[in-house]
Amino acid sequence: MANLKEIRNRISSVSSTMQITSAMKMVSAAKLKKAQDAITAMRPYANKMTELLQSLSATLDADSGSKFADQREVNKVLVVAINSNRGLCGAFNSNIIKQGVRLTNETYANQEVSYVAIGKKANDALSKVGTVVSNNSNVYDDLTFDNVAEIAESLMQQFVEGDFDKIVLVYNKFKNAATQIVMTEQFLPIVPASDETNVNLDYIFEPSKAGIVEALIPKSLKTQLFKAIRDSFASEHGARMTAMHKATDNATELRDQLKLTYNKARQAAITNEILEIVGGAEALNN
Repeated sequence: MANLKEIRNRISSVSSTMQITSAMKMVSAAKLKKAQDAITAMRPYANKMTELLQSLSATLDADSGSKFADQREVNKVLVVAINSNRGLCGAFNSNIIKQGVRLTNETYANQEVSYVAIGKKANDALSKVGTVVSNNSNVYDDLTFDNVAEIAESLMQQFVEGDFDKIVLVYNKFKNAATQIVMTEQFLPIVPASDETNVNLDYIFEPSKAGIVEALIPKSLKTQLFKAIRDSFASEHGARMTAMHKATDNATELRDQLKLTYNKARQAAITNEILEIVGGAEALNN
């Protein structure tokens, strides 16, 4: 009977786990809809801003003074790793951490690499392998453009002051609930548009070219960072919903197997008791 008790305890434990994973799946599904709508609505604007930024930077001359387009020798690199504050979302967090480490060990092996963590998981992991300049995990408490703009301003200031020669973003781009694409995107210096995408572009600058540069470029950079964080936020909920769905399915399958094992063991125990009773009755008759 002790064996039956152990099986019952396991069935109870698995059932409790299944209820938790099912609840987390539903919560993530509800949050995913809102996050997906937000990034879907933002992408056209952000992409157009990036296109304008690249086109404008391609027309800049030395006198225009774009401090954000300064292409200098790369000695110090800052990797902005964007992930989440919580786990239970499959490989969502580990993919970003692996990419950050890969950039350090391979792409920028000859440069000094530091990190900015946006998300507690990135801070915890990357602080063990390198220098984390700042941790901005609290941005998810109130994910607004203004809060993200403060982070972007800090990054721009560090680039202008020469603390870093290159800043790259590493984040998960949302494709659908089951698929997230790891992106490595240059933030600073600004990447000029290629000649093919900048053909026959004749801009009229009003009020002035310098004024446009001063206003548009910082806003575009803030929008680029906000889009990356929004993409990561939607990807997190998609990854968690998928992971919890699989966990619920696995828990359901395990519970069913345990119930079958329990019924077989119970049937065997009842059969043994009947055999003992019959055997005792036969002994009395003899």
